[in-house]
Amino acid sequence: MQPENAIEVNHVTKSFKVYLDKGNTLKEKVLFKKRRRYEERNVLKDISFQVKKGEAVGLIGHNGCGKSTTLKLLTRIMYPDAGEIKMSGRVSSLIELGAGFHEDMSGRENIYINASIFGLSRKEIDERMEAIINFSELQDFIDNPVRTYSSGMYMRLAFSVAINVDADILLVDEILAVGDVNFQAKCFNRLREIKGQGTTIVIVSHSMDQIEQICDRSIWIHEGDIRRQGRPRDVHPEYLDFMGEKRQERAEKEKEEAPQEKTEPTVTEEKRWGNGDARIRRVMILDREGKERSVIKTDEQVTISIEYEIKNTVEDAVIGIGFFRSDGVQCYGTNTRIDKLPEFKLAGDGVAEVEISSLNLIPGQYLLDVAIESQIGIAVDYFREAYRFEVFSDISDVGVARIAHQWSISNE
Repeated sequence: MQPENAIEVNHVTKSFKVYLDKGNTLKEKVLFKKRRRYEERNVLKDISFQVKKGEAVGLIGHNGCGKSTTLKLLTRIMYPDAGEIKMSGRVSSLIELGAGFHEDMSGRENIYINASIFGLSRKEIDERMEAIINFSELQDFIDNPVRTYSSGMYMRLAFSVAINVDADILLVDEILAVGDVNFQAKCFNRLREIKGQGTTIVIVSHSMDQIEQICDRSIWIHEGDIRRQGRPRDVHPEYLDFMGEKRQERAEKEKEEAPQEKTEPTVTEEKRWGNGDARIRRVMILDREGKERSVIKTDEQVTISIEYEIKNTVEDAVIGIGFFRSDGVQCYGTNTRIDKLPEFKLAGDGVAEVEISSLNLIPGQYLLDVAIESQIGIAVDYFREAYRFEVFSDISDVGVARIAHQWSISNE
C-alpha cells in the first residue's frame, strides 16, 4: 500500500443472488425447488480507486448503481467476490446509525457499547463521554432507556458517538438528515472540522451541494463501473445532465404507456373554468429542437406551446401563463396584455407560443397554468395545472428563481 494513501480499492467485483421466490422453510425448499431460482446481479464490476490521507471523496450515482455497496465493502460489513481493499488507520462509519444499541439500556450505557464497537477502550470512552452527550443535546434524557427516545433522538445519539472516536477514516452514507435543521447544520459543520483535522472522509450522498462543500473529489459510479472522477464542479454538471436525460426518457415512456383514449388531459371542474368560447386542447414545453420536455435544466431556452380550438370568436383576447411551485407558491405570471401585444381576436383553431430565452427557475417540481380570457376580464378557458414539469441544475442556489447577478469586491 502506498504510504500517501488511506484507502486502496483494487479491481473489486461484487455480485448478489436475487431470488425470484425463495422458500423459507425446509418443507418449501424440498417441495418447491423452482422457488430457489435466482438471478446473479453484478453490482460492482472490477472497480479501482485510491483515496489519499486527509482527502474527502464523494460517491455519486443513481439508486442501485453500487455506491452504498462500495461503502459497505470499505467498512467490511461485506467482502468482495474478487479484488482487494486496503485501509490504513482506525475506521468509523456513519452507515447504520445505532447498530448495536440495546433498547432496554440507557443512552449512557449504549454510548459505552457503541463506542467500544469502534475500538475505543473504557478510558477513552470516559474521556469523550461529556463531549458525546453535549453534542447530542440529550443531557436530560441520557440516563433513560433508548426505547423511550424518538427516532430523531436515537439518530442524534448514534451520530454523536460515531464522530467522537477520533477515527483516521470516516465513512458516511446519506445520514446528514439527522434531527432538526439546526442539528443538521451542526453535524455538517462538525464534518468540516473533522476534515480540517486531517481525517480521510468518504461520503455517499444524493446532495451535490453537500459534496461540493466538503469533498475534494467526486467519483461517479454508474451500473457498477466508475464512469468519471475528478473535481466535484467538473463531474457534477455532467452527472446532472445525464440524470436529466434519464428523467426525460422515463417521463416520455410513462406518457407512451398511459392510456390514449382521451386526446385532452383529464381535469376536475375545480381545475378548469370559463364560458367555453375557446378550449385549450394541449399544452407543451418544447426545447430548442422543438422536442417536448417535462424535465428541464435551469436557464435552458424553452417554448411554451398552447394549442386551442374555437367555438365562438373571442374578441380582444388575452392569453396568459403562470408558473407555480408544487407547494402552490406562485413563481411568475404574465399575459399578452401585460406584455403589451397589439389587440387580437381568436376566430379559428390555432397555436399560441411564448419563447422563454432562459427559464431561470431553480430545481424543483412545478406546475404551469394557462388561460384564455377576453379583454374585459371574462374567463374563456382557465386551465389550472395544465402541465407538470421538473427543473434540475448543477448550481446549488436557493429560493424560487435564479436572478442574474455579478459580484464585485474591493479592499482598501
